[in-house]
Amino acid sequence: MPGEYPPRAGKAVSGGHEDSIMTGSAATGGSLRWRAGARLVTLLAASTLAGPLLGLAARADTGIAQKAAPAVGTVEVMQLAMFAGVMGAALVSAIFLIRERARTASQNVQLRARIADVNAALQRSEALLNLRDQRVVVWSSENKKPELIGSLPLESGAPDERSAFLAFGRWLMPRSAAALENAIAALRDQAKAFDLVIETQAGMPLEVHGRKSAMHVLVRFISLSETLRSQARLKIENQRLSADYDTMLGLLDALKMPTWLRAADGRLKWVNRAYAEAVEAESAGAAVREAKEFLGGQAREQIAEQHKSRPVFEQTLSTVIEGDRHMFSVTDFASGDGSAGLACDISAIETIRAEYERTVRSHADTLDQLNTAVAIFDTDENLRFFNQAFQKLWGLDGGFLHSAPSNALLLDRLRSEGKIAEQPEWRRWKENLLGAYRAVESQEHWWHLPDGKTIRVVANPQPKGGVTWVFENLTEKMDLESRYQTAVRVQGETLDNLAEGVAVFGPDGRLRLSNPAFIALWGLMPDAIKPNVHVSAIRDLCDRRAADSPWGGFVAAITGFDDERRDRHGQTELVNGTVLSYAVIHLPNGQVMMTFVDVTDTVNVERALKDRNEALEKSDQLKNEFVQHVSYELRSPLTNIIGFTELLSLPTTGPLTPKQREYVEHVGSSSSVLLTIVNDILDLATVDAGIMQLDISEMSIDRTIAAAAELVADRLEEHQIKLQVDAASAPKSFHGDEIRVRQILYNLLSNAANYAPEASTITLTCRQLAEGVEFSVHDDGPGMPPDVLESVFRRFEPRANGGRRRGAGLGLSIVKSFVELHGGTVRIETGIDKGTTVICTFPDTPSGGIREAAE
Repeated sequence: MPGEYPPRAGKAVSGGHEDSIMTGSAATGGSLRWRAGARLVTLLAASTLAGPLLGLAARADTGIAQKAAPAVGTVEVMQLAMFAGVMGAALVSAIFLIRERARTASQNVQLRARIADVNAALQRSEALLNLRDQRVVVWSSENKKPELIGSLPLESGAPDERSAFLAFGRWLMPRSAAALENAIAALRDQAKAFDLVIETQAGMPLEVHGRKSAMHVLVRFISLSETLRSQARLKIENQRLSADYDTMLGLLDALKMPTWLRAADGRLKWVNRAYAEAVEAESAGAAVREAKEFLGGQAREQIAEQHKSRPVFEQTLSTVIEGDRHMFSVTDFASGDGSAGLACDISAIETIRAEYERTVRSHADTLDQLNTAVAIFDTDENLRFFNQAFQKLWGLDGGFLHSAPSNALLLDRLRSEGKIAEQPEWRRWKENLLGAYRAVESQEHWWHLPDGKTIRVVANPQPKGGVTWVFENLTEKMDLESRYQTAVRVQGETLDNLAEGVAVFGPDGRLRLSNPAFIALWGLMPDAIKPNVHVSAIRDLCDRRAADSPWGGFVAAITGFDDERRDRHGQTELVNGTVLSYAVIHLPNGQVMMTFVDVTDTVNVERALKDRNEALEKSDQLKNEFVQHVSYELRSPLTNIIGFTELLSLPTTGPLTPKQREYVEHVGSSSSVLLTIVNDILDLATVDAGIMQLDISEMSIDRTIAAAAELVADRLEEHQIKLQVDAASAPKSFHGDEIRVRQILYNLLSNAANYAPEASTITLTCRQLAEGVEFSVHDDGPGMPPDVLESVFRRFEPRANGGRRRGAGLGLSIVKSFVELHGGTVRIETGIDKGTTVICTFPDTPSGGIREAAE
């Protein structure tokens, strides 16, 4: 305290009260300081008393001197003064010593009382911490293991061991354990206090508080009462609901489907990102603030009107997004607090559904045009589709078929009307037939009807259930096949019994058939003359048996290397003296027949001539019948189809729907393509027969190129292909058959259009050369590999090789035949990924009007 003497040694503050506490070192230092002060006081007191005593002695000495009789001396006075000072100092020191000892005794009493209070407070704290309804985890500032204080009730599930207690995931719910671990980490690292309510795996709620001081980190677990437990469980449930709500909003925000929440008055409260993108808003919040609506006003009114009667609205609505109209499946739920809606874009599904319906209708129309009867039954075995050929085959009325009868009923109807053969065990036969609905693979049956028809029945199970039945009438085919087999057998028997030797070779120079007379006349071994033996091998055998062998000419005629395709007749003499009369006959199908007759004896000659004439007449008859059959059976119906198609297209016939007009156009174009193929076949047959006539005249090159380009203009426009014509170096005209040259250019441009890529360019070049006029057509297609290039001019070998459509394989064959009829040549320059260039060279003036086409 100020002014207190001697001063206190030290002070300690505890519980808001100041108390003097004397420690050993403090007491020692204070005692030394007090003793030095006491000595100083003693000296001061002695000096104070010595002054008056010295003055008194001086006055006394002066008086004595004056009186000359001093009673007391100066020395005695000084000794007396000194003694008085010493006594005064001792007295003061004794007083201070007594007071100090009294103070020390008082402080010791206070210190003992304070220590007792501290011990009592510590015992109270330990008792509170050791209560069974709480547990405290303490981390010191040093990195020591945490200390556990207190305990929790057993029903909380908290273990007693420190390591097990700190493994929160073992005895807490996963969500509570994760939240607690994150809170403790934030408390220790960032001193963030927390208050949580967690839940044990046994369902017991606990309250957790976390605090951090300068030296310790404390986490306190408290068991709650029943009331507080109910409140804690409610809080935990609210936390769960809040987390689930956030999770649900996160999920809805991540959906690619526009989603929205509305207040009770219809205002937008929340939308997801898909909604914001659909209404072209910067963000979901901006869409809500600006009240941008996803659906139109009429659609929203429709939803609100339906909510008056029921809370759920489900319907397909349309809206415009980024300038395009889309179809959405909208689901909207309304309650007293507002509504929530979700829209799923089904535009692609609707497009696919419409395309599927169009495809089904197209397939139905296509099947309806077939001559083969087709019937489709669903999974319930009911008739869903039939074409006209099916109705015509079985002669059933349309009302019965349109009533969707079951397959079993249809079979019973056919049986009752006698249109299918009676079976010995009808029920088993029908069950076996209807087993197709439970089968995986297609089944095939043959029905022989009472009217003599033979029907091939194919049951094809559908992937989604049901069966497609195909009824193919093979009566005519089997009749023709039977006739053909009979004719082949008759021909074989005829040839085998002819005295005339006959050998037929194919276009490839290999033997197709021969008779025993041919082997006998030439004296050959039967093992050496077999089908598919090449004519060169037979020539080697026959050259040794003829004095002047004609087989060199035979080989040239068979393989097509002679100048003209014409029949030959002659005689040859064998080394044994036998004279043979031969004939080389070119058949219409590209084959060559050779006949040999032994004319050594007149009778044999007459007999051989008779058989030969009969064979030639039959061969000529077969050829004429083939040409007449093709001309009448194919050209006449095609001409009728094309004529009726054009008649239907005329406005005077009557109006057509767009779909009907499209079908009429498809029929007309397909008929024209088929007529072109038939004409090509007949042209090639005419060329092979050697009767093709060229109408040689002076033709205009520009007019011919323009006419050919006009014929392929539609195909080029369909695939956005450009045609570039380069005729700057071409002459104005040259001598040739204008129709055939135009046909050549049309086939070249059609072939190029088939292989040229989309939006590419086809180049047609014409120029004057020394040897004549050259036409070339180039496309940027995939090119031709070497193996395809070797057979590119063969007939009836369609090559896809990246092309858009497969044809009959006659285009380049006709080109080569007509160019060579003009006396020109054809060559191809191509390579993989380098395109294809077909080059045709025509002489300025063809040498003749009739030429033999190369094979």
